[in-house]
Amino acid sequence: MSHEIPFVDLKRQYASISDEIHAAIDSVLNECSFASGPAVAGFEAEFARYCGVRHCIGVNSGTSALHLALIACGVGAGDEVITVPMTFVATAWAISYVGARPVFVDIEPDTCTMDVIQVERAITPRTRAIIPVHLYGQMAQMDPLVELCERRGLALIEDAAQAHGALDRGRSAGGVGRVGCFSFYPGKNLGAYGEGGAITTNDDQIAVRLHRLRDHAQAKRYYHDELGFNYRMDGLQGAVLRVKLRHLDAWNAARRQVAIRYSIMLGETALTLPQEAEGRRHVWHLYVVRHPDRDRLRNALTEASIATGLHYPVPVHLQPAYAHLGHRVGDFPVAEHVGYECLSLPIYPELLEPEQDRIAQILKQELDCQVTSRV
Repeated sequence: MSHEIPFVDLKRQYASISDEIHAAIDSVLNECSFASGPAVAGFEAEFARYCGVRHCIGVNSGTSALHLALIACGVGAGDEVITVPMTFVATAWAISYVGARPVFVDIEPDTCTMDVIQVERAITPRTRAIIPVHLYGQMAQMDPLVELCERRGLALIEDAAQAHGALDRGRSAGGVGRVGCFSFYPGKNLGAYGEGGAITTNDDQIAVRLHRLRDHAQAKRYYHDELGFNYRMDGLQGAVLRVKLRHLDAWNAARRQVAIRYSIMLGETALTLPQEAEGRRHVWHLYVVRHPDRDRLRNALTEASIATGLHYPVPVHLQPAYAHLGHRVGDFPVAEHVGYECLSLPIYPELLEPEQDRIAQILKQELDCQVTSRV
């Protein structure tokens, strides 16, 4: 079924910047700098400034960013890394790629980010790093994690794949931990026209190593000091991202307005609405509501030609790929409850008010029907 209101509308975004995009791509084509090159270097410098850090290393995906970040932070076989089960599975993939073991802690019910109170209890002699996930566009509570990592000698790695431009007490996502990892998948707040990712850091030595690791670990051409990877960012993606970065703050501001309108229109319903924690600035990559009859609400929206998403219905600890960890239903009850009830509504800067009104109207009608049917 085609949707009158898509979940993300990249065509509208492209129409608003097409002239800038064409000029940027033409520049790369004229230079024939397709693998890394000046466009990527330019984006790296600009995104580092945006995040308030000294270094940005562009790579080919957010998954690669997490993988290289763990290697550069010294995480390897037999180590443990603490993270959350309510995330896209790539957070755990990267831990597994280096031979380490993901150790999960539950999430806060209000923000769906890492419950920092549980983290210290999960630390063992094998723990080497902590990866908080800045979920849906909101940063995790960072101050306690910074203090804990400094006290226990652990690497703090931010999974900022959904949080381009988010803030925690004035500090940018990707600028608080030892490293920050971003995805530029097309649907992100800052999305490429293909795959892309980046690692941000203030650590000069880590930056040097990351530059090498992403390009076959070459200290100089054809000299390889360790096992490396072909994780370079495509020159065309660097060009696209430079254009889109100039618009990111305005797009994030528009997303905030969409989120505010949703919260006003749906505030008196039986939905559990997302919350912005005090001291944090949400960039609303996703607007995720919760309801115990989620599937019925989703079906009603689908029948009205309105697309929705589920982020994420099965937490990582219950995925078959991680059955070997031995987790069972009930181990992380908040994440499981969120997964069972979550429903992501369309949210993007170009979403029109009449479209948003229609989404809210369908939800209210369906919720009213549910209440009536129970009387």
